Amino acid sequence: MAESRPAALWQNVAMPKPTFSAAGLHRALVIKLRHHGDVLLAAPVISTLQRHAPQCEIDALVYADTAPMLEGHPALSRLHLIDRNWKRQGLGRQSAAELRLMSALRARHYDLIVHLSVHTRGAWLVRLLRPRWSVAPKFRPGFWAKSFTHLYPAQSHPDRHTVDTNLDSLRALGLQPAPEDMRVMLVPGAAAEAKVDALLAEHDLSPGGFVHIHPASRWAFKCWPAERVAALCDALTAKGLPIVLTSAPDANEKALIAAVHASRKASAVPSAPSQGIPRCITLDFSGRLSLKELAALTARARLFVGVDSAPMHIAAAMGTPTIGIFGPSGDREWAPWDNDGGTRHRVVASLTHPCRPCGRAGCEDSKVSDCLVTLPVAQVLAACEELLAQ
Repeated sequence: MAESRPAALWQNVAMPKPTFSAAGLHRALVIKLRHHGDVLLAAPVISTLQRHAPQCEIDALVYADTAPMLEGHPALSRLHLIDRNWKRQGLGRQSAAELRLMSALRARHYDLIVHLSVHTRGAWLVRLLRPRWSVAPKFRPGFWAKSFTHLYPAQSHPDRHTVDTNLDSLRALGLQPAPEDMRVMLVPGAAAEAKVDALLAEHDLSPGGFVHIHPASRWAFKCWPAERVAALCDALTAKGLPIVLTSAPDANEKALIAAVHASRKASAVPSAPSQGIPRCITLDFSGRLSLKELAALTARARLFVGVDSAPMHIAAAMGTPTIGIFGPSGDREWAPWDNDGGTRHRVVASLTHPCRPCGRAGCEDSKVSDCLVTLPVAQVLAACEELLAQ
């Protein structure tokens, strides 16, 4: 059980800063209350912590919808969930759910809490759970800063990859990641693998025999225009490469896929072998796959093409050569993470917009990004050809 000591939960009093010892860890909690890609890129923190403290049980706390990003991680003991829908269930049900979560967390008696965002819940949890050590990003003075025993420089840095800035939380404790710790890991699971294998067999596709394109994002300002995605599909199918299109079940994302189909040139997609080019098909699995199934699918692709979104990070984690199309978001911070430290992935972004990455929701927050609207098909195709040649 964690060492008992006085703690001023409601007062703005600095937490003590005891000397950290990995050997003294019995249970640790990693908190990442963000979106799917953010949660996936936190996986190396769990791996690094497990290597430095193999005796420690490591839990994680994430939003329920992002749980597939960490489920099945071999170093993870338990996964605690917060359902974003609790707020819609009325005050009584929300309070009951929060109390059940708090009871489950208290029962674990954590020695260490690693908070990987600036969500204020993390500061309150540290004060309520009273771990011996706690670490979070530097955010603001006062209540936040005095809630944790250790702080690391920032939640993110525009010139450093998110994987590295997440690992700064452990560096602040004196734990240095090894190269093998820094792999982003996602486990699809047997059920997802079986479903995808059956789907591919049904359509006579073999692993490594198709290109996976996921052009959608919940953020429209990150998306490449449908007519340009269609032109890329035409160019790839003309080379004899089958295409598998995917999206989330969201209506806007499925509408983007429909617009891609509407913009395709039928003459560019041969329906039967002709002049040495094999029959080439385009399959549409939009809205049909879970996140685990999406991971299993992209692991079997010869190449993945997508925008800055969770599926792009999933593809990179599965080791599939990945093209990431970037607009206003920072590619140094969010590029596809290469687990092998090599050159299996490419970032494609405008060469004529010195204003990017601006971090805005489109030009002047208009939801339309000129750097994506004008990004040439030839530039993306060239990156595809380079990786396909490898």
